[in-house]
Amino acid sequence: MVDWNEETDVIVIGSGGGLAGAYTAAREGLSVKVIEATDKFGGTTAYSGAGLYYPNNAVLKRAGDDDTPEDAREYFRAVVGDTAPLELQDAYLDNGPKLIDYLEADENGHFEFMAYPWPDYFHDAPKSRAGGRHIMPALLDPARLGSLRDVLRPQPGPDRLGMPLPEGEMFGGQSLIGRFLMALTDLGVDLQLNTSFEEFVVENGEVVGVIVDHAGTHEAIRARRGVIVAAGGFERNDEMRTRYGVPGVGRDTMGPEGNLGKPIQAGIGIGADVAMMGEAWWSPGLTHPAGNSAFSLCFTSGIFVNQDGVRFTNESAPYDRAGRDIIAQMDAGKVTLPFWMIYDNRTDGIPPIDSCTQPMVEPEQYYEAGLWKKADTVVELAQLIGVPADALVATVERFNKFAAGGVDEDFGRGNEPYDGYFNADGNPLVPLEQGPFYAAQFGISDLGTKGGLVTDTTARVLDTSGTVIPGLYASGNSMAPASGNAYPGGGNPVGASMLFSHLAAKDVVANR
Repeated sequence: MVDWNEETDVIVIGSGGGLAGAYTAAREGLSVKVIEATDKFGGTTAYSGAGLYYPNNAVLKRAGDDDTPEDAREYFRAVVGDTAPLELQDAYLDNGPKLIDYLEADENGHFEFMAYPWPDYFHDAPKSRAGGRHIMPALLDPARLGSLRDVLRPQPGPDRLGMPLPEGEMFGGQSLIGRFLMALTDLGVDLQLNTSFEEFVVENGEVVGVIVDHAGTHEAIRARRGVIVAAGGFERNDEMRTRYGVPGVGRDTMGPEGNLGKPIQAGIGIGADVAMMGEAWWSPGLTHPAGNSAFSLCFTSGIFVNQDGVRFTNESAPYDRAGRDIIAQMDAGKVTLPFWMIYDNRTDGIPPIDSCTQPMVEPEQYYEAGLWKKADTVVELAQLIGVPADALVATVERFNKFAAGGVDEDFGRGNEPYDGYFNADGNPLVPLEQGPFYAAQFGISDLGTKGGLVTDTTARVLDTSGTVIPGLYASGNSMAPASGNAYPGGGNPVGASMLFSHLAAKDVVANR
């Protein structure tokens, strides 16, 4: 018997994309409580660009998109294959556009979206689209948030480095989470910070509530209708990463400090099945003076070299594909960490990266930490980073030859729309010829783990025999992904988190 401290219809664990589930349940008339382990709402979603990968949605159609459900399914199937159940893939593709319709019908007009062309990540797959299938939340005036901005997790610059909040309209995850916080406040949802999940309460095989630690006090909260786990992955839990063979360390993830995987572990403890536990959303990561290597993308020039001074990958490939290639070569013993980006002076000594999710600090700090090197010649640069000079010279000369000819014969850089998306002329084959020359240290980063609780198409958690665990749902990085071990296009992680929490709430409303 449990002495309940409080009761509600639905408990949502986590406050990122899973807020879509809280919004749906509340809009349909249920009482909802959101518990967040940290002191800010938003999770990894608040850090993100908040792209949403929902092919054939109304926002894209209004922008003139001529995609079809059949084409989108063919592409998604070709990329994901059998690494995720086909019915889960279909649930994602079929219901994403409906979620956008649902949000755009908000009676207070809180949700606005815009088409944001962003190439699909596998150009060679059938029915790939160079313009992508990607939308984003519209920009948001921070004045609309009022005091809610004080509890919204800011971007990594302010959050991790103490930088001031940016001025002007809010973009990406800041806009998305801000919009959800406004909508949830209007609906009277109980939003509670500093409340970490500890365990599920199970009666007769059904999840009926949770035990939490709220500011140091254990409390029991009853969920009359259901519990939705949307707490991210276990990327900050190094013990779990080691146990399930996830490369890298928690220090280098973009997941906030609260993403420890407690609900996933508790789910396993009550018999839930898990899948894809060795998987994450990968990227190369620029190493910062604080010691962490953080998600970096949009490279406009430069090359990566390994410990032998040899180039080893397409630097401009979509970040998850690049990260997976680097990890595969690490496993094969061909690359060790750190590896280096080699670049010339056309960017005035700053690494040619258009998007550092964790902003760069003063260059002097990188040099003092030994993370950036500068030399008048490639030979001298090789000596500074400890690689064979003849190999590095040959590598640069070979790449420059490819740049002059317009074809990367080694790794196909520039062969896909994404590769040149961040270069004004669409050409990422930029020669390294303007001395002095530079090297910046890189490691492996991730946007979070993507393995988790196995669910059906309505986000109900299944046990190891395939039977539904009544009262328990999961979405986003807390669930085994509908995209399997692939990353089909920008907006897939946030899209899955929002959609499956929404489907969970719909099932709660209809069947619980």
